[in-house]
Amino acid sequence: MKLRTWARDLGLGARFAVTGGRPGLLRTLLTATGVGFGVTLLLLAASLPNMTFQREVRDSARAVDASGQVASPGPATFLHLTRSTVYRDASVSGLLLRPDGDAPTVPPGADAFPARGSMLVSPALRELLGSPEGALLKERLPYEIAGTLGKDGLIGPSDLRYVVHVGFLTEDDADGRGVSYGWSVPEEPFNGFLLLLVVVACVVLLLPVLVFIATAVRFGGEQRDRRLAALRLVGADTAMTRRIAAGESLAGALLGLLVGAGLFAVARRFAGAFTVWDVNAFPSDVVPMPALAALALASVPVASVVVTLFALRGVAIEPLGVVRTSTPRRRRLWWRLLLLAAGVALLARMTGRVEITDTGIDTAGVVGGTTLALIGLTTLLPWLVEAGVKRLHAGPVAWQLAVRRLQLSSGTAARAVSGIVVAATGAIALQMLFQAMETDFTQASGQDTSRAQIAVTTDARTSGEARAAIDRIGSTGGVTGVIGVMEAHLWRSGPLRKGEEFAPITSVRVGDCPSLREFAKLPSCADGDVFVLLAHGVQGAPPDSWVTRAARPGATVALRDPHPHPDAPKRPAGTPLPEWRIPADARTVTSRPDPTGSYQYGVLATPSAIDATRLDEPEALAMVRLDPAVPDAAELVRNTAAAIDPTSWVRSLSDTERNAQFSSVRTGILVGSTLTMLLVAASLLVTTLEQLRDRGRLLSSLVAFGTRRSTLSWSVLWQTAVPIVLGLLLAVAGGLGLGLVLLRMSGQRVQDWWVFLPVVGIGFGLIAAVTLLTMPALWRLMRADGLRTE
Repeated sequence: MKLRTWARDLGLGARFAVTGGRPGLLRTLLTATGVGFGVTLLLLAASLPNMTFQREVRDSARAVDASGQVASPGPATFLHLTRSTVYRDASVSGLLLRPDGDAPTVPPGADAFPARGSMLVSPALRELLGSPEGALLKERLPYEIAGTLGKDGLIGPSDLRYVVHVGFLTEDDADGRGVSYGWSVPEEPFNGFLLLLVVVACVVLLLPVLVFIATAVRFGGEQRDRRLAALRLVGADTAMTRRIAAGESLAGALLGLLVGAGLFAVARRFAGAFTVWDVNAFPSDVVPMPALAALALASVPVASVVVTLFALRGVAIEPLGVVRTSTPRRRRLWWRLLLLAAGVALLARMTGRVEITDTGIDTAGVVGGTTLALIGLTTLLPWLVEAGVKRLHAGPVAWQLAVRRLQLSSGTAARAVSGIVVAATGAIALQMLFQAMETDFTQASGQDTSRAQIAVTTDARTSGEARAAIDRIGSTGGVTGVIGVMEAHLWRSGPLRKGEEFAPITSVRVGDCPSLREFAKLPSCADGDVFVLLAHGVQGAPPDSWVTRAARPGATVALRDPHPHPDAPKRPAGTPLPEWRIPADARTVTSRPDPTGSYQYGVLATPSAIDATRLDEPEALAMVRLDPAVPDAAELVRNTAAAIDPTSWVRSLSDTERNAQFSSVRTGILVGSTLTMLLVAASLLVTTLEQLRDRGRLLSSLVAFGTRRSTLSWSVLWQTAVPIVLGLLLAVAGGLGLGLVLLRMSGQRVQDWWVFLPVVGIGFGLIAAVTLLTMPALWRLMRADGLRTE
């Protein structure tokens, strides 16, 4: 019987929501719009795990299977080489293939194996290469475009990727021989610090959504209360009116579910057209996890009923009116502080318990503590706004209108900005975590970008080719200097000694004195000098005895392996082994880190000290200094390296390097933060429009009695600004406090107490944006026809 009563009253409220005339229908549509925005973001959040997983699956599925060694060529085998490049800060992934037989395995995303000299490209790369902006990249990839890669070969619609069939790959310069694609990379578990970041971010990013949904189901509360008073007049009791009110909210929430599902379907359809923080996805990958989606969809209608009943707990609806229209009872502070204290206590008990070496944390404790703390701050906002506006009095007419409105109904204004408070508080706390943890996940690379910005390594068959490659790179536009050396190997001459399986080996680098000084601390240097370079075991370098066994002053060394592997190509009979005698006056020097941060060892020789033509397949190493005044200097160097040898290894130097997992988490949180701030902006706009609509008759009356429209416009600005300013003050205090507690859990220190400044700037930006967007609606509501009645 009780269930039937509830069903009847909820159904009656739902009918009122859609048949209560134009004002009631407009209120329901506003509620549905607000709830729809929230549901859309919840569904997108529930899709993020699958989006991330599918990107990883696609990346591993298109990679050549390297789990097993393919020793001999066959009809389906191929040599492969991964060569990715960077074009104006965008990553371009490439795969070079050379088939061994006439039936090579087709790459993922391709209909057929490309012909020799042709390549398959992603749609995004095809578009870039066909545009004027891609002219430099087109020079770097001088292959004929034979087709387009499908989604099976891409990680996202904006992925820049090419697969090319080349004829120059050999077993020496290829990554290996393959026969199939797709392999699984073992998952690396998150450490404790990253887990803390992820858990806190989930709470911080999703709680504003729930707050907004709770705010949206209370739209039009004043108009609803008048209708409920009329129901009391015709015989409804208090319990029935509350159930009817819950039914109205439930109807708006259910309609909001449909709106949210529709908006999600539209967002999903166009997912590939948008890139947020370098992340986009195929529509088929934007699929909510069933459990999370069911929880989100089920919680919205339940929350609408609970929130409405909770909102009416202190409202006495009588046949002649609603007690809410009189002076409201002063809000109590103690229970709000209790919620905040409970959240802080839950987090404080874990002080110092999160270690970077951990692979698990007390997730329930962190979620519970953070949620209670944020909810406590949210409930403090209405009390703070009420207490604050009571002390505001004198000022211009617009100011007085705004202050009086806030004094009469501060709760509505506080609810409108509660989502901002939660989002801002969480953003400040997360930023404090990011800054403190970045030192743990970002470390000095050892590279020195003041000495060089790009390093190029290319194979050469002769010393002439190596020298020409260095000179060609040095003459590239935008290059102001080049550190260039030829690298090869030296072996100890003579027979193997007891216990040796191969002759001791070390390296030799040939270059001019300025270049050699980048590798060693040279007391002096002139053409004709030779140095024995020792690294003393620093940075994983071998002990000095390893170098001196192969090369020492006065020793004769072989320039080719005197004892090659039995499977190595045979030298023609009678071919003398090229040798070189290290001068007896060669000086022993200590290694210094080169611009790439590495400590080298072996022999350093100036050009006239050694006949470089006798070196065995030397490599050319060029470390390049760029002219910052030439915008595309780096692209020109990469083009030159690709023209010299498409298998060249080109890398940009950086003073720091960041942990890949930390970067992935940071990108995910930035994407979520962007979506949450968009929702906060939309929620504030919708809430402000709802408040204006509810006061449309009052605004028209004020204009009819001579109030300036500009005065009312400024009044709306102050009504938005005062709660936001108070809310931001609360968010700054709460965010710094919450961040400090979270940092204590991981034993970190505060790096910067001014992290809240960007958040405050965004908050004030929202005030301006929302005010401007509500002006058209405000001016329409101030027209005289707003005084009409039925």
